[in-house]
Amino acid sequence: MRSHLLILLISLLILKSESINCNEKSHSSDLRVFHINSQCSPFKTSVSWEDTLLQDKARFLYLSSLAGVRKSSVPIASGRGIVQSPTYIVRANIGTPAQAMLVALDTSNDAAWIPCSGCVGCSSSVLFDPSKSSSSRTLQCEAPQCKQAPNPSCTASKTCGFNMTYGGSAIEAYLTQDTLTLATDVIPNYTFGCINKASGTSLPAQGLMGLGRGPLSLISQSQNLYQSTFSYCLPNSKSSNFSGSLRLGPKNQPIRIKTTPLLKNPRRSSLYYVNLVGIRVGNKIVDIPTSALAFDPATGAGTIFDSGTVYTRLVEPAYVAVRNEFRRRVKNANATSLGGFDTCYSGSVVFPSVTFMFAGMNVTLPPDNLLIHSSAGNLSCLAMAAAPTNVNSVLNVIASMQQQNHRVLIDVPNSRLGISRETCT
Repeated sequence: MRSHLLILLISLLILKSESINCNEKSHSSDLRVFHINSQCSPFKTSVSWEDTLLQDKARFLYLSSLAGVRKSSVPIASGRGIVQSPTYIVRANIGTPAQAMLVALDTSNDAAWIPCSGCVGCSSSVLFDPSKSSSSRTLQCEAPQCKQAPNPSCTASKTCGFNMTYGGSAIEAYLTQDTLTLATDVIPNYTFGCINKASGTSLPAQGLMGLGRGPLSLISQSQNLYQSTFSYCLPNSKSSNFSGSLRLGPKNQPIRIKTTPLLKNPRRSSLYYVNLVGIRVGNKIVDIPTSALAFDPATGAGTIFDSGTVYTRLVEPAYVAVRNEFRRRVKNANATSLGGFDTCYSGSVVFPSVTFMFAGMNVTLPPDNLLIHSSAGNLSCLAMAAAPTNVNSVLNVIASMQQQNHRVLIDVPNSRLGISRETCT
């Protein structure tokens, strides 16, 4: 069974053999985004099918914990060393002269942090050296940004330190400001955490850049340049180079795009909540309890878009209703289970469509966004799952597989999230 599971082609991890130019430069405000396992990434991993699903479960538990309690992060204990980690990376240059880093993107986190010279426990051989940057400065405890950092503290030298957990890992860092260059865009005095101590295995090797809504996120710190607006397009397995794009600022964003209002949660202001009002399978709107989709800032309940979760998770009542209707519409075939998926079929099967119904827009998923396929036994599975059962499992997460080959627009000034079909390359 294990060998059969390992040959399932994970949609986000399939790589083509075609040669590509990994050093092709990004254009101003339009950056190339690489999957962590792409040919252009130095962080390729050999992860089993079971472990990939467990990583995604850990990611979901991390997000649901963020939504439910007012903490920077909540550690995930898997018992197997399985960790949550963002899936996409982008090139960033930090300092003067610039030092190149490949940082992970995370739409559900704010503060940026990178491993710095002298770091104890950092896994990357590429470390940022502030002493070699003429524009670098360490922030003191009285700096306003210090209060915005996760779990801030004041060191003996009066510099602003902070510590946080991320998945199954922990970091200790101090706040630093330096010049950040993205393609040809220059962001002076960018505030980030310089990691001096790390433990665990879930940290992105060369650091993380937060694209959330909080005060220390890239979007907030570059407000004058990008007007708190960005979009991204994530490729699927048919992409020849498995790279997408991150488009920063209101220029060159799609004009004809379906949108839905962004919702504000004061308890977890970094997450991008939207109002999911229903789900249609085929031509039938599934009977889902209102409470399963309702937005509730007090508990963190509702629906978010997240770039780091691979497969969409729905709270159990919603998932069961969708799954049962999906199965009912697949004629003359019995569903089987495989790995973390419980609705799989072999042979030639006609599958119904699935449509997410948001306030103001409907998004019907193409087959590539709905099904994951096996290379053996001609097996196809519905690429969704129920939220793991725990005290904070009140969150629906629209994940990266369901977003692939769509441009997702985040327009904070106009409080809207938009989606349009696009072949991501």
